[in-house]
Amino acid sequence: MAAKIRLQRHGSKKRPFYFIVVADARAPRDGKFIQKLGTYNPLTVPATIQLDRQKALEWLSKGATPTDTVRRILSFKGVLYLKHLLRGVGLGLFDEATAMEKFTAWSVDHDAQVRKRQDEASRQRRGRRPAPGRRPERRSEG
Repeated sequence: MAAKIRLQRHGSKKRPFYFIVVADARAPRDGKFIQKLGTYNPLTVPATIQLDRQKALEWLSKGATPTDTVRRILSFKGVLYLKHLLRGVGLGLFDEATAMEKFTAWSVDHDAQVRKRQDEASRQRRGRRPAPGRRPERRSEG
């Protein structure tokens, strides 16, 4: 049985919300799945992703292939980088402590970048809205 890690659409019309699931490759998009790994909400800025890294890593090591979008999500969350580091441990290039040290350093740097993007997005949203309690100025013609 070929397993795929893919998105399962939920939500109403024009309001998508996705579950990240492991499913048989032959199953329909919103059909039967094996295990739920997390959620993905593309409507928030930046997109909200909840993911169980350990389960995703376990399924990748079992041979499940992610779709293109899920591959980007796994890369963003660091699952593919962690898989890469653990392969290096398996080949004897370095020990597991060094791999975890590299991953935590990457994770701290990545979290700082995400926080910076969130702050910029919230500043831009605040800049577009008029101040509360004030009416927008009317332009007089003439």
